[in-house]
Amino acid sequence: MFDFHIHSRVSFDGHDTGEAMARAAAAAGLKEICFTDHIDYDPLGQLPDMAFDTAAYGAEYDGLSLPGLIIRRGMEFGMTRDNTEQFRQDLQRRPFDFVLGSIHFVDGLDVYFPAFWQDKTVFQAERRYLEETLACVQVHEDFDVLAHLTYISKPPCHPAPRPLPYREHRQIIDEILRILVRKGKGLELNTSGLDRCGGFLPTEDIFRRFQELGGRIVTVGSDAHTCSRVGQYSAEACRLLKEIFGYVCTFENRRPVFHTDI
Repeated sequence: MFDFHIHSRVSFDGHDTGEAMARAAAAAGLKEICFTDHIDYDPLGQLPDMAFDTAAYGAEYDGLSLPGLIIRRGMEFGMTRDNTEQFRQDLQRRPFDFVLGSIHFVDGLDVYFPAFWQDKTVFQAERRYLEETLACVQVHEDFDVLAHLTYISKPPCHPAPRPLPYREHRQIIDEILRILVRKGKGLELNTSGLDRCGGFLPTEDIFRRFQELGGRIVTVGSDAHTCSRVGQYSAEACRLLKEIFGYVCTFENRRPVFHTDI
């Protein structure tokens, strides 16, 4: 089992040490993990710094090892349609094994908070999120895997929590998936929605469509910000991806590794 989306205290919203989270991963029976701490920028410049400190990152992870557990170093970059140059600069901070690209801000607002949802139906909020995601994957080249394609399903201010329905947004989701396939990018199965909105982010039908369109690279991540969530639902997620694709991917030195023995 694998967990390639973990945030320690190095992230602005993390809580526990890297060592504590690695020990939690080992206790959960994971074979390999990757720390993917946040580099995010508020487009309006109103929020505190959300980009990790490079020196703190190195101090937390570079000497970290546990018998029987492979530990990779990565990051999660918050993409907007106009921060491609910032992304390239942040990639020079240090060597990474894995880079997630994610979308947290739409129209200058963090979708996790109520301001974004004001005066929108659930459908409208979902559609704007997907439109911004499409714009971002069109212009960005430097990520390995798109994180939580349906992240909009899990904010606590969601007025009627549900897994984003593929059938209602099929055309735009297919456009996003086709771009990922064309660019050789992967899709993350993020398990953090299961106990928040009732489904993986994204759901099984979207992964099946990704496979139909030629998608090959798929990873599993818990999006854990505390030890208690490390590896959460990883076994179920890995089984699902193996059923659809025949494997689950991890990354080393920005290259995918395909695991059939799960």
